[in-house]
Amino acid sequence: MTQSKLIAILTLLGCVIIFAVQNYEVVELRFLFWQLDMSRALLLFFVFGGGVMTGWLLRGGKK
Repeated sequence: MTQSKLIAILTLLGCVIIFAVQNYEVVELRFLFWQLDMSRALLLFFVFGGGVMTGWLLRGGKK
């Protein structure tokens, strides 16, 4: 692993840790009849992951 790749990974990891620490509050999520309490950072990671997966699946059908 090159020195620049290691620095980039550690910088990204540091940003993720700072984000999680600053957004640790528990928020209430309601959808139809469901109710869920979870960390705001975790919720945003799930939403981001869902968007990435949706984009990947939609892009996979086009060539």
